[in-house]
Order: sequence, then C-alpha cells, then structure tokens
Amino acid sequence: MELSVFVLVFSFVILLSLNVPIAISIGVSTILTMLFTIAPGPAVTTVAQQMATGINSFTLLAIPFFILSGMLMGRGGIARRLIDMAKVIVGVFPGGLAYVNILACMFFGAISGSAVAATSAIGGFMIPVMNKEGYDKNFNTAITVTASTTGLLIPPSNVLIVYSLASGGVSIAALFIAGYLPGILVGLGLMGVAAITAVIKKYPTGDRVKLLDALKKILDSIPSLLLIVIVIGGIIAGIFTATEASAVAVLYSLLLSVLIYREVKWKEIPEILLKTVETTAIVMLLIGASTAMSWILSYENIPQTISTTLVNLTDSKIAIFLIINLILLMVGTFMDMTPAVLIFTPIFLPVAINLGMDPIHFGIMMVLNLCIGLCTPPVGSVLFVGCGISKTSITDMVKPLLPLYIAMIVALLLVTYIPELSLFLPEFFGY
Repeated sequence: MELSVFVLVFSFVILLSLNVPIAISIGVSTILTMLFTIAPGPAVTTVAQQMATGINSFTLLAIPFFILSGMLMGRGGIARRLIDMAKVIVGVFPGGLAYVNILACMFFGAISGSAVAATSAIGGFMIPVMNKEGYDKNFNTAITVTASTTGLLIPPSNVLIVYSLASGGVSIAALFIAGYLPGILVGLGLMGVAAITAVIKKYPTGDRVKLLDALKKILDSIPSLLLIVIVIGGIIAGIFTATEASAVAVLYSLLLSVLIYREVKWKEIPEILLKTVETTAIVMLLIGASTAMSWILSYENIPQTISTTLVNLTDSKIAIFLIINLILLMVGTFMDMTPAVLIFTPIFLPVAINLGMDPIHFGIMMVLNLCIGLCTPPVGSVLFVGCGISKTSITDMVKPLLPLYIAMIVALLLVTYIPELSLFLPEFFGY
C-alpha cells in the first residue's frame, strides 16, 4: 500500500505543479497507481469503468439543469435588480455599498449556484461603483470574492449535489435546507468585518432611497428571488424531487429572462446552451476522474487507514474535527471543490460518523471549509476572477482578505462544533 500511495500522491502533485488540468492530473495519477497494483490492461479498463459508473447517476442530472438556470439568470439582468434591492435594505448604513455588495452576492450566488458567476456579475458592477465612491479597490474585491462563495451553501447548490453522490446518497433536499443558516452566518460575519472597516476608514453612507422608488425596486427583484422559493418550497412540499426541481428552475429562468425581463434574446439561447454543455462536460469529467481515484483509495484501504490513525492519535472529538478541517483547508488551496469533495468525502465521512457527526452536518462543514479555498491562492478560482475584474494583484489582496478569512474560519468553527446550525432546519422540516 505504501508504494501505491506514494505513486498516487507524487504523480498527482507533479502533474499539478506542471499546470496540467486537475481532471487530467487525477485520471493520470490514478492510472499510474493502478499499474502498480493491477495488471496494465485491467488498470485502464477499471479506470474507464469507474469513470462511467461515477457519472451514471440520476442525481447528477440536476447539475446541467442548475448550470443552465444559473447562466440564464446571469444574462437576464438579475444582478442589477438584486443590487438595487440590496441598496434599499442596507445601503443607508455607513459603508453601505460594502453591505450591498455582500447581500447582492449572497442573493445572486444562491440563485445562480455559482461563486464565479456571482463574482463576475456582482463584482463587474459593484467594484467600479465602490471605487468611484472612495472605497479601497482591494477591499472591494476581497468583499466580492468572499461573499460570492455563500451561494455554494445557500441552495440550490451543485456542490451539495456532488456531496450527496460522494456520501452514498445523503438527501439532497436535506442538504439544501441545511445550507441556509451556515450560509447566512458567513454573510453576517463578512458584514461584521465590513462594518468595522467602514468605521476605521470612514467610508461614506449611501443615499436614502425614496419610499416609492424603494417599493418599485423591491417589487422588481421579487420575481428573481422567487426562484429560490419555488425550488426549495417545491422540494419541501414534496411536489418534486431535487432533480425535477432543477428542470423547473430552467423553465422559470427562461420565462423570467426571455419573456418577463426581456434581457436575453432568443438568438442568444444557442450560445448559452453551448456554454452550459462546456461547463457540464468539465464538471462531469472531474466527477468521473475523481470517482476513479476514490475507488483506488478504497481498494488500497486508505480511508480505513486514515480513520484508524486519526482515532488512535487522540480520543478528543474536538481535536479530530479540528485536524480534518485543517487538512481540508490545505486541500482547498490547491484543489478545486468538486474533486476535493469526491475524493475526501469517502476518507473523512466514516471518521465523522464514527464520532457521532451526522452526514448532513459533515457535508455542510466540508463545503463551507472548501469555500475558503476558492478565495485563497494558488488555485483560488474565485480569487483570480475577482482580481481580473478589478485589475489588481493577488499580493495586494492579501491584507484586506485576512480579516475576511478570519470571519469565515470563525463561521466554520461554529458550524463544526454547533451541529444545530446545520441540522435545525432539516429536522424542523422532517428530514
């Protein structure tokens, strides 16, 4: 086993360091590992079989639908309407534009299910506006980048669907409901940092919106927010499953973007569909390759070995959960969220269950943990998008990001050690 683990880790790290795409790195390192444990012919066949098995799941059908729904929403003028509504709610406070940015990112991230989309859509508008009002450019970018990740916790979330697959069938509906309170907690933590920064740097107060204008902006944004109500409400009420809800989300997004807001033209639909196919192909390749790697890890009894090692290391549940979080934080700095969930769920979930942690609770903790990795170098995809929008460097981003990292880590610890934050809503709705 020691040789196979060495080959797996060494080849994977080398490939990543050579900037080989992560899906290819996972697949090649898995094949190389199997060559040392299985005959060459069966090794390649086994990888192919496991990749096919990994994506042959009805649950995964929700992912392309939610991706398409998010792209329609992203093109459909949703971001501007959510920003206008956020200005009405929190724009009048000192440093109000920072709160507007965070709240808009939370709303848009939840609707689109994509942190990158939220960073692009909200950041593309809010960062220049905040710059013009005298806010620090790097602070504006840091706020956008971190707040955008909350949409991966607040449903609908493709990552939670992937976790359901990796965990062996944890209820997607329960995971969706469980993500609300932790996602809001992260948003409130970021707002706390923004409030302190606004006082220290004396950022301006936003203009008060007249009552009639406020009502108009709120009413204009309600159709966008109804997507969340329709999807989650339908799932809770038992009207449709999470997979069926994704198709409903596409239909509603199409009606809203094309017929109601009229921001998306019919001639743009083929381009949106093509981008959806491209994104879906990338995600499915990641899932297939990660499933093959998870199989070889299980074949070599690596999850059981790690579980035994952690349990023998200490009897303290607090310490073991802290170690798991530290490992995942390190993993998140160099690995994309989807393969990280697929590879490390089979490793750490059995440990968590043995220590009495509910699989739903563990899933929310893991996703929140890996959200932090999206904002950290060297592989933080959301961080790179934010820097590209604001035309700043990662080096300049470090200082304003540090207090926001602290807020997210505090939220992570609270979610880890207070199970009710993740389990209260699922239990309340009978999951």
